[in-house]
Amino acid sequence: MDSYIPLPIMSPYDEFINVTTHPIDAPANPQNYTVPRDFYDHSSGKRAFTEAAFAASIRLHHPNHHLTITYSGNSDLIAFANARDDASYTPHGNESEFLSQRSFIPPSRRYGGDQDGSFFDYVQFACYDYSFKGNEYLIYVIEGDYSMMMKQRMTYILVPPSTESVVMTAREEEEAQRKTDGLLEAATKWAVELHNEVLVFDGGFWQKNKELWDNVQKSRWEDVILDEGKKKALIGDMTGFFDGEDKYKEFGVPWKRGIIFYGPPGNGKTISTKALMHDLSLRTSPTVSSLYVKSFQSWQGPEAGIRAVFLKARQMAPCLLIFEDIDSLVNVAVRSYFLNEVDGLESNHGILMIGSTNHLERLDPGIAKRPSRFDRKYFFDVPDREERVQYARYWKGKLRENKRVEFPEAMVGRVADITGGFSFAYMKEAFVAALLVIVAKTEGETQGLTKERDELKDNMLWLELKKQVESLRKEMEEGGEGESKGRGLNMTALHSPLNTIENEGPARERLGIYNMETSAPRPL
Repeated sequence: MDSYIPLPIMSPYDEFINVTTHPIDAPANPQNYTVPRDFYDHSSGKRAFTEAAFAASIRLHHPNHHLTITYSGNSDLIAFANARDDASYTPHGNESEFLSQRSFIPPSRRYGGDQDGSFFDYVQFACYDYSFKGNEYLIYVIEGDYSMMMKQRMTYILVPPSTESVVMTAREEEEAQRKTDGLLEAATKWAVELHNEVLVFDGGFWQKNKELWDNVQKSRWEDVILDEGKKKALIGDMTGFFDGEDKYKEFGVPWKRGIIFYGPPGNGKTISTKALMHDLSLRTSPTVSSLYVKSFQSWQGPEAGIRAVFLKARQMAPCLLIFEDIDSLVNVAVRSYFLNEVDGLESNHGILMIGSTNHLERLDPGIAKRPSRFDRKYFFDVPDREERVQYARYWKGKLRENKRVEFPEAMVGRVADITGGFSFAYMKEAFVAALLVIVAKTEGETQGLTKERDELKDNMLWLELKKQVESLRKEMEEGGEGESKGRGLNMTALHSPLNTIENEGPARERLGIYNMETSAPRPL
């Protein structure tokens, strides 16, 4: 072996650049040099291409192993092993030579949620003995600088030789690569899959949202006020799409669909979407992922955001792709690009799109009226009297165990009568505001029971409800919101918007109201 030849020191002002392809030879005292030492030497001096530097170092110190380099962001082997029973790892060598950043992640909510938070270790340099399905590996996880503004974490996967041979044979190399590819394939597929999560696109990136998934699991069709026949038709229309791939194929029709939910705000478009997401999350054959788009904006522009949305939807199909307030998302500047992704040359096989809007008239006709794009529409109007009766009875059931307030059957119809023209969101706000006032007034007290309709004049809940309804009606009149002339599918808005997950305070718990989400005072 040739003696070690150091590279000459160069300056940017040199007239000529010295280039060499001479291999990195072993130092004079190899026992004093290890991969960890190379890492710290490299990190404390002038740096070049980190990946190449450590590939050379690892090959030098593990000459008999088969090496594969992969980007850790695509296949996090440590997270993969933590989630699987057939994968495990243990530190290799001296852990004092490892490098990681330890951070405390505060709770997402200061009150009422996970109040402990958690610690997280971000590995920058480590080495592990790794096992997956009986195959053994040695892996290095190394983060390095690749430019003045970019760092990347790479995983170096080593497969030991099956024999004591100095150099792997071609057959051994092929077998080692097969083992590595099996690990990478499993880890990458696991990373792409959703694990009780909803994919949310915002700020130009997809993120897995566990909290939104938990929130969706609270949504049930039982909480949706709707004629049972219409409800079954709606559910069957949506879920039937994912059962109908063979039928679409039989008739030569592309397996894709677009649906629009429209109508005045606060009448159930969001809760219906969430109830649908809940039902789809229970499917096993095929599994259906939910993808929620908050904005097309990205650092590369909205067109790049639209492209990223549809690329991910095609990858995750069959899936439900949700555009809330689609009239705001698709403006004139991106209209053509969006429509090209919807029904252009690329296949959207297995994608069911739902776009919601409060203002169908503002939606581009190319979306609202063109066949093969969004070809089915459901109208969510303000509730009629019978639906308001059902909603009042829904609250009566919520409060049946509460000892502080009385909700007699006679009050159900009276509530429906005074809330004509109200959306479900406004009706909910009237109930919530009235109950919170009662909490403040009746600490330590219990309201006496009333038995006759005329005695509602002494019912505290009824009195407060009337005050709140009067206040909200003035609000509606000032805002110009009233009962629409048309009639259609009417659903409740018992839950908050998809991108607004709120927690209730102790006052509502004192009222005996549980598992009830809040919404903004004004439905948006």
